[in-house]
Amino acid sequence: MKRRVLFVCTANSARSLMAEALLRDMAGDRFEVASAGTEPAGPHPMALHVLEEAGISTEGLHSKQLAEVQGQYWDYVITLCEKAANECGTVCQPAQQIAWDFADPVPANRHSTFALTLKEIKERIALFALVHQKETGTKPVSYDPVAAFKALADDFRLAALLLVRSEQQLCVCELTEAFEVTQPKVSRHLAILRDAGLLATERRGQWIYYSLNPGMPQWLARVLDETASHNTGLIESPLARLQAMADRPSVQCL
Repeated sequence: MKRRVLFVCTANSARSLMAEALLRDMAGDRFEVASAGTEPAGPHPMALHVLEEAGISTEGLHSKQLAEVQGQYWDYVITLCEKAANECGTVCQPAQQIAWDFADPVPANRHSTFALTLKEIKERIALFALVHQKETGTKPVSYDPVAAFKALADDFRLAALLLVRSEQQLCVCELTEAFEVTQPKVSRHLAILRDAGLLATERRGQWIYYSLNPGMPQWLARVLDETASHNTGLIESPLARLQAMADRPSVQCL
């Protein structure tokens, strides 16, 4: 059975339409894909142009209101910008919510900007399709070390991953408290780690729990072990705030 993916951004004119077309082109045999907007404005000609230049079909692409698809079942709802993530909240439950954040190419209205956005979204779509191959019943391929190290090349993501490793499982609200940052920021960075195959998720009731991906290769697990043992200061303060947090969801469920 195909997994159903809904991409959401504000205007549904560029980023989410690109993502819809890309995933359909790259893994349409495994995913049923659509996109929508909180304030749909119609497909941007430049977005369609760069897709066609890349040899990706734009047939059937059109802007849709989020309300048109909210009543349908979706396995994944992926927002393409922070504004959409904030406005959408948790739509289309029980879909897994994933927050990506790409700069809007429309204000620049330049071919090079749209082409760059397409390239960046394509890279993220490729990671998403790779990581979710096992879930859709296809044979998994070997881990991509470049994608893994790119995902770790950020101080917040590295510290968050090490904290999850230390605690075995954490939810977004615990990481928000531990690092004293906003929920959208935490969700965006967790999505990058998950799409790189570093984190696994499990939904229990209203909470989604993050843990190290059990399919992580041994060489990568050893890198994290060595990093953690020699850099305890990276999570010292977040760990203290986490341990002082009252009514922690993951503690209650252990």
